[in-house]
Amino acid sequence: MSSFKPLVFSGVQPTGNLHLGNYLGAIRKFVALQESHDCIYCVVDLHSITAQLVHDDLPSQTRSITAAFLAAGIDPEKHIVFNQARVPQHAELAWIFNCVARIGWMNRMTQFKDKAGKDRENASLGLLAYPSLMAADILVYRATHVPVGDDQKQHLELTRDIAAKFNNDFSRRIGELGIGVEMTMGDETLNGFFPLTEPLIEGPATRVMSLRDGTKKMSKSDPSDLSRINLTDDADAIAKKIKKAKTDPEPLPSELAGLKDRPEAENLVGIYAALAETSREAVMAEFGGRQFSAFKPALAELAVEKLAPVAAEMRRISADRAYVDAVLRDGGERAGALAEATMKQVREIVGLLDD
Repeated sequence: MSSFKPLVFSGVQPTGNLHLGNYLGAIRKFVALQESHDCIYCVVDLHSITAQLVHDDLPSQTRSITAAFLAAGIDPEKHIVFNQARVPQHAELAWIFNCVARIGWMNRMTQFKDKAGKDRENASLGLLAYPSLMAADILVYRATHVPVGDDQKQHLELTRDIAAKFNNDFSRRIGELGIGVEMTMGDETLNGFFPLTEPLIEGPATRVMSLRDGTKKMSKSDPSDLSRINLTDDADAIAKKIKKAKTDPEPLPSELAGLKDRPEAENLVGIYAALAETSREAVMAEFGGRQFSAFKPALAELAVEKLAPVAAEMRRISADRAYVDAVLRDGGERAGALAEATMKQVREIVGLLDD
């Protein structure tokens, strides 16, 4: 028996333009993690069709997300960058996990309730089963850590539940095959094949909110372009959006407690802290007592400084379609080899003949 090899997995859906929330909440963390971990980063194109089956140009959106990964600083040679559909083992493991997970678990998923709305009977089965595919994305590589925002914590908890049930149900078989890791669950020691993946939630802006409504998450689907800063926005657009960001008439407080019931102020302070790679307390110590008319220009200048180079590099890489496709093809081959090694053992554990 051996321990699980530390490995980070995460993915981004290819739907619409990437924005500041995606950058601060995910992509910039991806870049930092590659300095300390082996990483697999995926454009999850299969997930993009769970809520919307038909897209105007899914291949272009997939390439755009890949270009953003590369522009931000992810190294596709040292780590793996690919699109999900190239590795069919994701879908194969998701089916097994559909048989492991319970319907009650899926019905409790907050994101399903939000996306399905009142007409839940008309939602796709894929939308309901989305978390099983997410669990498969992670566990087909037996990843030990996933960088997630606050809104994805519930899905990762479900991934852990699925892994724990699989390990428990097949513990004897895993032990007989000698391909697991001894794990403690409560007072019981069992043979586990899948790790109980841990979340990586860091930084002062793990959830970036809309610039027009501090109670709503910044979203690619918001009809107002002023609600978000797109990674492709130029300096003028960034400055304009921050200038027009909703605020309240009170000056910024000097302490965190003063942000209570001030969602827009809290959001802008968090964005500044994340971009400056400092704490919210430090931002408030610097700007406390000052009006937003003084804070917004400073935030705009910082945002332009940090984002404009990424946007320029993203445009440059996007123009070289052959390079982007080569990255995805190479990453898919390397990811596929790892995924197939896992699935060969999963088939053996479950009892599915494959040779």
